Amino acid sequence: MSTIALMFFPLAMAFAASSDLLTMRISNKLVLLLVAGFMVVALLVEMPLQQFAMHLLCAFVVLVVAFTMFALRWIGGGDAKLAAATTLWLGFGLTLPYLAYTALLGGVLTLAILVLRRVPMPDVVDSMPWLKRLRDHKQGIPYGVAMAVAGLLTYSNTAIFERLAA
Repeated sequence: MSTIALMFFPLAMAFAASSDLLTMRISNKLVLLLVAGFMVVALLVEMPLQQFAMHLLCAFVVLVVAFTMFALRWIGGGDAKLAAATTLWLGFGLTLPYLAYTALLGGVLTLAILVLRRVPMPDVVDSMPWLKRLRDHKQGIPYGVAMAVAGLLTYSNTAIFERLAA
């Protein structure tokens, strides 16, 4: 059971990244699954109530800030929800490193996609809808990819990971 709990977050992050890359969407169901998974795993590792409350507060703060950014059209709604669900797992102590990783990886991802959009590609590339969408100048950047990788880079430092891996 602890192996399943340990792998839940990484698998959800991998699904979020691939979903955003392939469809430019992060499902509400995935975000709710991340939240529900945290609740179950927090009970499984017997997370202290005060620490649990701080994780909830952290996610709420991130949700408010992220939805403000969404309202300003700086990020997508799925990105805002994914950021909150991810920081629910990480807590305040790891949110800053997570956001730093997200910014760095997001910058690299954005530059890579901008290059991809300028470089001529064979016609077969445009026959794949997800690659055609990535190359479209009118489309955004699947920032959920950077957010998911940042979450994976940070996860091994969480109290949840440490308790489950022990």
